[in-house]
Amino acid sequence: MFKKIVKRLLWIVITAVALLAAFLIYITAIDYKPPAQVKLPHESHQTAIIKQGEPFKATTFNIGYAGLDRGQDFFMDGGTKSRSASKEQTEANLDAIMGFLSDSDSQLILLQEVDRESSRSYKIDEAQRIEEGLQGYDRIFAYNYKVPWVPVPLTQPMGAVKSGLLTLSAFSTGSHTRFDLPGKESWPVQLFELDRGFIESRLPVDNGKELVLVNLHLSAFDKGGRIRKQQLDFLEGYLEGEAAKGNYIMVGGDWNHSLPSTEPDTFPAQQEWPEWLQPFPDTFGPDGFQWAVDGATPTVRTLDAAYEEGVNFLAVIDGFFVSPNIEIVQVAGTSLHFENSDHNPVTGTFILK
Repeated sequence: MFKKIVKRLLWIVITAVALLAAFLIYITAIDYKPPAQVKLPHESHQTAIIKQGEPFKATTFNIGYAGLDRGQDFFMDGGTKSRSASKEQTEANLDAIMGFLSDSDSQLILLQEVDRESSRSYKIDEAQRIEEGLQGYDRIFAYNYKVPWVPVPLTQPMGAVKSGLLTLSAFSTGSHTRFDLPGKESWPVQLFELDRGFIESRLPVDNGKELVLVNLHLSAFDKGGRIRKQQLDFLEGYLEGEAAKGNYIMVGGDWNHSLPSTEPDTFPAQQEWPEWLQPFPDTFGPDGFQWAVDGATPTVRTLDAAYEEGVNFLAVIDGFFVSPNIEIVQVAGTSLHFENSDHNPVTGTFILK
Protein backbone atom coordinates (compact mmCIF):
# COMPACT_ATOMS: atom_id res chain seq x y z
CA MET A 1 0.00 0.00 0.00
CA PHE A 2 2.79 2.44 0.93
CA LYS A 3 4.58 1.80 -2.38
CA LYS A 4 1.36 2.47 -4.31
CA ILE A 5 0.87 5.80 -2.53
CA VAL A 6 4.47 6.84 -3.22
CA LYS A 7 4.16 5.79 -6.85
CA ARG A 8 0.94 7.75 -7.24
CA LEU A 9 2.45 10.85 -5.65
CA LEU A 10 5.48 10.51 -7.90
CA TRP A 11 3.30 10.40 -10.98
CA ILE A 12 1.42 13.48 -9.79
CA VAL A 13 4.70 15.36 -9.36
CA ILE A 14 6.01 14.20 -12.75
CA THR A 15 2.76 15.19 -14.45
CA ALA A 16 2.76 18.63 -12.80
CA VAL A 17 6.40 19.24 -13.80
CA ALA A 18 5.70 18.08 -17.37
CA LEU A 19 2.69 20.37 -17.66
CA LEU A 20 4.69 23.32 -16.31
CA ALA A 21 7.54 22.59 -18.72
CA ALA A 22 5.14 22.36 -21.65
CA PHE A 23 3.51 25.63 -20.63
CA LEU A 24 6.87 27.43 -20.42
CA ILE A 25 8.00 25.99 -23.76
CA TYR A 26 4.75 27.18 -25.38
CA ILE A 27 4.94 30.66 -23.85
CA THR A 28 8.60 30.98 -24.84
CA ALA A 29 7.88 29.92 -28.42
CA ILE A 30 5.16 32.53 -28.94
CA ASP A 31 6.64 35.26 -26.72
CA TYR A 32 6.00 38.77 -28.03
CA LYS A 33 9.39 40.15 -29.07
CA PRO A 34 8.91 43.56 -30.68
CA PRO A 35 11.74 44.87 -32.88
CA ALA A 36 13.81 47.89 -31.85
CA GLN A 37 11.67 50.07 -34.10
CA VAL A 38 8.47 49.36 -36.00
CA LYS A 39 6.32 51.67 -38.10
CA LEU A 40 2.73 51.76 -36.89
CA PRO A 41 -0.02 51.47 -39.50
CA HIS A 42 -2.05 54.63 -39.68
CA GLU A 43 -4.13 56.79 -42.00
CA SER A 44 -4.49 60.44 -41.04
CA HIS A 45 -8.02 61.80 -41.41
CA GLN A 46 -7.33 65.16 -39.76
CA THR A 47 -6.50 68.27 -41.77
CA ALA A 48 -5.72 70.83 -39.06
CA ILE A 49 -2.04 71.73 -38.73
CA ILE A 50 -0.38 72.87 -35.50
CA LYS A 51 0.46 76.55 -35.82
CA GLN A 52 3.46 78.25 -34.35
CA GLY A 53 2.38 80.83 -31.75
CA GLU A 54 -1.12 79.42 -31.23
CA PRO A 55 -2.00 77.56 -28.00
CA PHE A 56 -3.11 73.93 -27.98
CA LYS A 57 -4.01 71.49 -25.20
CA ALA A 58 -2.62 68.06 -24.41
CA THR A 59 -3.73 65.51 -21.80
CA THR A 60 -1.96 62.45 -20.44
CA PHE A 61 -3.92 59.82 -18.52
CA ASN A 62 -3.08 56.31 -17.36
CA ILE A 63 -6.56 54.80 -17.40
CA GLY A 64 -5.58 51.65 -15.45
CA TYR A 65 -7.34 49.43 -18.04
CA ALA A 66 -10.61 50.92 -16.72
CA GLY A 67 -10.39 48.36 -13.93
CA LEU A 68 -8.42 50.01 -11.14
CA ASP A 69 -11.21 52.18 -9.71
CA ARG A 70 -11.27 53.37 -6.10
CA GLY A 71 -12.62 50.05 -4.82
CA GLN A 72 -9.78 47.99 -6.26
CA ASP A 73 -6.33 46.88 -5.15
CA PHE A 74 -3.58 45.20 -7.21
CA PHE A 75 -1.44 42.19 -6.35
CA MET A 76 1.82 43.68 -7.67
CA ASP A 77 1.48 46.57 -5.20
CA GLY A 78 0.69 44.42 -2.18
CA GLY A 79 -3.01 43.81 -2.80
CA THR A 80 -4.71 40.58 -3.88
CA LYS A 81 -6.64 41.38 -7.07
CA SER A 82 -5.63 41.22 -10.72
CA ARG A 83 -8.87 41.92 -12.56
CA SER A 84 -11.59 44.52 -12.71
CA ALA A 85 -14.54 43.99 -10.39
CA SER A 86 -16.90 43.14 -13.26
CA LYS A 87 -17.57 43.80 -16.92
CA GLU A 88 -20.27 46.29 -15.97
CA GLN A 89 -17.87 48.19 -13.68
CA THR A 90 -15.21 48.22 -16.40
CA GLU A 91 -17.68 49.70 -18.88
CA ALA A 92 -18.84 52.29 -16.33
CA ASN A 93 -15.22 53.28 -15.63
CA LEU A 94 -14.46 53.54 -19.34
CA ASP A 95 -17.53 55.69 -19.98
CA ALA A 96 -16.53 58.07 -17.18
CA ILE A 97 -12.97 58.29 -18.49
CA MET A 98 -14.20 59.07 -22.01
CA GLY A 99 -16.54 61.68 -20.58
CA PHE A 100 -13.62 63.46 -18.96
CA LEU A 101 -11.51 63.28 -22.12
CA SER A 102 -14.35 64.68 -24.21
CA ASP A 103 -14.82 67.59 -21.80
CA SER A 104 -11.09 68.34 -21.70
CA ASP A 105 -11.13 69.77 -25.25
CA SER A 106 -7.57 68.52 -25.72
CA GLN A 107 -6.20 68.28 -29.23
CA LEU A 108 -3.60 65.70 -28.17
CA ILE A 109 -4.38 62.82 -25.79
CA LEU A 110 -1.83 60.32 -24.50
CA LEU A 111 -3.28 57.24 -22.80
CA GLN A 112 -1.57 54.34 -21.06
CA GLU A 113 -2.82 50.89 -19.97
CA VAL A 114 -5.46 50.63 -22.68
CA ASP A 115 -6.61 47.01 -22.96
CA ARG A 116 -7.70 45.02 -25.99
CA GLU A 117 -9.27 41.61 -25.38
CA SER A 118 -7.69 41.09 -21.95
CA SER A 119 -9.08 38.80 -19.29
CA ARG A 120 -8.61 41.45 -16.59
CA SER A 121 -10.95 43.84 -18.43
CA TYR A 122 -13.43 41.22 -19.62
CA LYS A 123 -12.25 41.16 -23.26
CA ILE A 124 -13.45 44.71 -23.92
CA ASP A 125 -11.59 46.38 -26.80
CA GLU A 126 -11.02 49.65 -24.97
CA ALA A 127 -9.03 51.21 -27.81
CA GLN A 128 -11.94 50.64 -30.18
CA ARG A 129 -14.47 51.93 -27.64
CA ILE A 130 -12.43 55.11 -27.16
CA GLU A 131 -12.08 55.61 -30.90
CA GLU A 132 -15.84 55.26 -31.35
CA GLY A 133 -16.64 57.43 -28.34
CA LEU A 134 -14.25 60.29 -29.13
CA GLN A 135 -14.80 61.63 -32.61
CA GLY A 136 -12.42 63.92 -34.48
CA TYR A 137 -9.14 62.21 -33.57
CA ASP A 138 -6.64 60.05 -35.37
CA ARG A 139 -5.83 56.97 -33.29
CA ILE A 140 -2.40 55.35 -32.95
CA PHE A 141 -2.03 52.22 -30.80
CA ALA A 142 1.03 50.17 -29.84
CA TYR A 143 1.29 47.13 -27.60
CA ASN A 144 3.54 47.05 -24.57
CA TYR A 145 1.99 44.01 -22.89
CA LYS A 146 1.06 40.94 -24.90
CA VAL A 147 0.99 37.60 -23.04
CA PRO A 148 -1.36 34.67 -23.77
CA TRP A 149 -1.68 33.81 -20.07
CA VAL A 150 -0.32 35.34 -16.87
CA PRO A 151 -0.71 32.60 -14.22
CA VAL A 152 -0.49 34.81 -11.12
CA PRO A 153 -1.90 35.36 -8.60
CA LEU A 154 -2.74 31.67 -8.34
CA THR A 155 -6.17 32.20 -6.78
CA GLN A 156 -7.30 34.50 -9.61
CA PRO A 157 -4.77 34.64 -12.46
CA MET A 158 -4.55 37.80 -14.51
CA GLY A 159 -5.00 35.61 -17.58
CA ALA A 160 -4.62 36.78 -21.16
CA VAL A 161 -3.29 40.31 -21.52
CA LYS A 162 -3.21 42.55 -24.58
CA SER A 163 -2.59 46.15 -23.57
CA GLY A 164 -0.69 49.21 -24.65
CA LEU A 165 -0.43 52.91 -25.41
CA LEU A 166 -2.99 54.96 -27.31
CA THR A 167 -2.28 58.38 -28.82
CA LEU A 168 -5.15 60.53 -30.10
CA SER A 169 -4.51 63.55 -32.30
CA ALA A 170 -6.92 66.18 -33.62
CA PHE A 171 -4.05 67.46 -35.78
CA SER A 172 -2.75 66.05 -39.03
CA THR A 173 0.00 63.52 -38.32
CA GLY A 174 2.86 62.09 -40.31
CA SER A 175 4.68 58.92 -39.32
CA HIS A 176 4.25 56.91 -36.13
CA THR A 177 6.88 54.56 -34.75
CA ARG A 178 7.04 52.22 -31.78
CA PHE A 179 10.47 52.32 -30.11
CA ASP A 180 11.32 49.36 -27.90
CA LEU A 181 12.81 50.28 -24.53
CA PRO A 182 15.80 48.35 -23.13
CA GLY A 183 15.83 46.51 -19.83
CA LYS A 184 14.28 43.08 -19.40
CA GLU A 185 13.77 40.70 -16.52
CA SER A 186 15.48 37.30 -16.63
CA TRP A 187 13.79 34.21 -18.11
CA PRO A 188 11.16 32.99 -17.35
CA VAL A 189 9.88 36.07 -15.49
CA GLN A 190 10.12 38.26 -18.62
CA LEU A 191 7.71 35.91 -20.41
CA PHE A 192 4.91 37.34 -18.24
CA GLU A 193 6.15 40.92 -17.96
CA LEU A 194 5.53 44.00 -20.09
CA ASP A 195 7.70 44.70 -23.13
CA ARG A 196 7.97 48.44 -22.63
CA GLY A 197 8.17 50.87 -25.51
CA PHE A 198 7.00 54.32 -26.51
CA ILE A 199 5.05 55.77 -29.43
CA GLU A 200 6.75 58.51 -31.44
CA SER A 201 4.31 60.59 -33.48
CA ARG A 202 5.64 63.23 -35.86
CA LEU A 203 3.21 66.10 -36.47
CA PRO A 204 3.86 68.77 -39.12
CA VAL A 205 3.94 72.41 -37.98
CA ASP A 206 3.01 75.31 -40.23
CA ASN A 207 6.56 76.74 -40.07
CA GLY A 208 8.03 73.63 -41.70
CA LYS A 209 9.24 71.98 -38.51
CA GLU A 210 7.81 68.97 -36.70
CA LEU A 211 6.37 68.38 -33.26
CA VAL A 212 7.80 65.08 -32.04
CA LEU A 213 5.22 63.68 -29.62
CA VAL A 214 6.19 60.78 -27.36
CA ASN A 215 3.70 58.67 -25.38
CA LEU A 216 5.42 56.53 -22.74
CA HIS A 217 4.88 54.32 -19.70
CA LEU A 218 8.07 53.42 -17.83
CA SER A 219 8.65 50.42 -15.55
CA ALA A 220 7.65 50.47 -11.91
CA PHE A 221 8.35 47.30 -9.97
CA ASP A 222 11.93 46.49 -11.02
CA LYS A 223 14.00 46.06 -7.87
CA GLY A 224 16.49 48.87 -7.37
CA GLY A 225 15.34 50.69 -10.49
CA ARG A 226 17.88 48.88 -12.71
CA ILE A 227 15.51 48.60 -15.66
CA ARG A 228 14.19 52.13 -15.22
CA LYS A 229 17.74 53.48 -15.43
CA GLN A 230 18.30 51.69 -18.73
CA GLN A 231 15.04 53.08 -20.06
CA LEU A 232 15.87 56.63 -19.01
CA ASP A 233 19.37 56.41 -20.51
CA PHE A 234 17.87 55.28 -23.82
CA LEU A 235 15.21 58.01 -23.72
CA GLU A 236 17.79 60.68 -22.94
CA GLY A 237 19.89 59.68 -25.94
CA TYR A 238 16.79 59.73 -28.14
CA LEU A 239 15.83 63.23 -26.93
CA GLU A 240 19.33 64.57 -27.49
CA GLY A 241 19.22 63.33 -31.08
CA GLU A 242 15.84 64.96 -31.76
CA ALA A 243 16.83 68.22 -30.04
CA ALA A 244 19.88 68.46 -32.30
CA LYS A 245 17.50 68.55 -35.29
CA GLY A 246 15.76 71.65 -33.91
CA ASN A 247 12.34 70.04 -33.68
CA TYR A 248 9.71 70.69 -31.05
CA ILE A 249 9.63 67.77 -28.58
CA MET A 250 6.93 66.79 -26.11
CA VAL A 251 7.08 63.67 -23.95
CA GLY A 252 4.03 62.76 -21.92
CA GLY A 253 2.90 59.80 -19.91
CA ASP A 254 3.37 57.74 -16.77
CA TRP A 255 7.02 58.09 -15.68
CA ASN A 256 6.66 55.86 -12.58
CA HIS A 257 8.98 58.19 -10.64
CA SER A 258 8.26 61.00 -8.22
CA LEU A 259 8.66 63.88 -10.66
CA PRO A 260 10.83 67.00 -10.11
CA SER A 261 9.29 69.98 -8.28
CA THR A 262 6.69 67.69 -6.66
CA GLU A 263 6.64 66.41 -3.08
CA PRO A 264 4.49 63.43 -2.02
CA ASP A 265 4.63 64.78 1.56
CA THR A 266 2.25 67.49 0.34
CA PHE A 267 -0.60 64.97 0.33
CA PRO A 268 -2.04 63.65 3.62
CA ALA A 269 -1.52 59.89 3.96
CA GLN A 270 -1.11 57.24 6.62
CA GLN A 271 1.05 54.99 4.47
CA GLU A 272 4.82 55.24 4.12
CA TRP A 273 6.69 55.97 0.87
CA PRO A 274 6.35 52.73 -1.18
CA GLU A 275 9.50 50.85 -2.10
CA TRP A 276 8.80 50.91 -5.85
CA LEU A 277 8.62 54.72 -6.09
CA GLN A 278 11.93 56.44 -6.78
CA PRO A 279 12.75 60.17 -7.09
CA PHE A 280 13.42 61.20 -10.66
CA PRO A 281 17.16 61.69 -11.37
CA ASP A 282 18.20 65.36 -11.36
CA THR A 283 20.66 64.91 -14.22
CA PHE A 284 18.17 63.65 -16.80
CA GLY A 285 17.57 65.32 -20.14
CA PRO A 286 19.13 67.73 -22.62
CA ASP A 287 19.79 71.31 -21.48
CA GLY A 288 16.80 73.61 -21.38
CA PHE A 289 14.07 70.98 -21.29
CA GLN A 290 11.22 71.77 -18.90
CA TRP A 291 8.81 69.79 -16.75
CA ALA A 292 5.12 70.53 -17.11
CA VAL A 293 3.69 69.00 -13.93
CA ASP A 294 1.22 70.01 -11.23
CA GLY A 295 2.68 69.44 -7.80
CA ALA A 296 -0.60 70.31 -6.09
CA THR A 297 -2.64 67.43 -7.53
CA PRO A 298 -1.63 63.78 -6.99
CA THR A 299 -1.67 61.63 -10.12
CA VAL A 300 -1.32 58.17 -8.58
CA ARG A 301 -2.30 56.26 -5.44
CA THR A 302 -0.96 53.10 -3.88
CA LEU A 303 -2.84 49.92 -4.77
CA ASP A 304 -2.20 47.67 -1.79
CA ALA A 305 -5.74 48.51 -0.65
CA ALA A 306 -8.88 50.19 -1.95
CA TYR A 307 -8.70 53.99 -2.00
CA GLU A 308 -9.51 55.83 1.20
CA GLU A 309 -8.85 59.55 1.32
CA GLY A 310 -6.10 60.42 3.77
CA VAL A 311 -4.87 56.82 3.98
CA ASN A 312 -3.30 55.78 0.67
CA PHE A 313 0.11 57.19 -0.26
CA LEU A 314 -0.16 59.69 -3.13
CA ALA A 315 2.41 61.08 -5.55
CA VAL A 316 2.85 62.89 -8.88
CA ILE A 317 4.28 60.54 -11.50
CA ASP A 318 2.40 61.70 -14.62
CA GLY A 319 3.17 64.78 -16.68
CA PHE A 320 5.02 66.30 -19.62
CA PHE A 321 8.67 66.98 -20.44
CA VAL A 322 9.11 69.52 -23.25
CA SER A 323 11.90 71.10 -25.26
CA PRO A 324 12.93 74.73 -24.63
CA ASN A 325 11.23 75.91 -27.85
CA ILE A 326 7.83 75.07 -26.33
CA GLU A 327 6.17 77.54 -23.96
CA ILE A 328 4.24 76.05 -21.05
CA VAL A 329 1.21 78.32 -20.70
CA GLN A 330 -0.54 76.30 -18.02
CA VAL A 331 -0.52 72.80 -16.58
CA ALA A 332 -3.00 71.28 -14.14
CA GLY A 333 -3.86 67.88 -12.82
CA THR A 334 -7.55 67.09 -12.42
CA SER A 335 -8.53 65.34 -9.22
CA LEU A 336 -11.08 62.70 -10.16
CA HIS A 337 -10.65 61.22 -6.66
CA PHE A 338 -9.42 57.98 -8.24
CA GLU A 339 -13.02 57.10 -8.90
CA ASN A 340 -12.41 55.20 -12.16
CA SER A 341 -8.63 54.74 -12.32
CA ASP A 342 -5.68 54.61 -9.95
CA HIS A 343 -4.35 57.72 -11.76
CA ASN A 344 -5.51 61.29 -12.23
CA PRO A 345 -5.09 63.01 -15.61
CA VAL A 346 -2.82 65.98 -16.34
CA THR A 347 -3.66 68.62 -18.95
CA GLY A 348 -1.37 71.32 -20.25
CA THR A 349 -1.68 74.30 -22.59
CA PHE A 350 1.35 74.85 -24.78
CA ILE A 351 2.60 77.19 -27.50
CA LEU A 352 5.27 76.38 -30.05
CA LYS A 353 7.73 79.29 -30.06
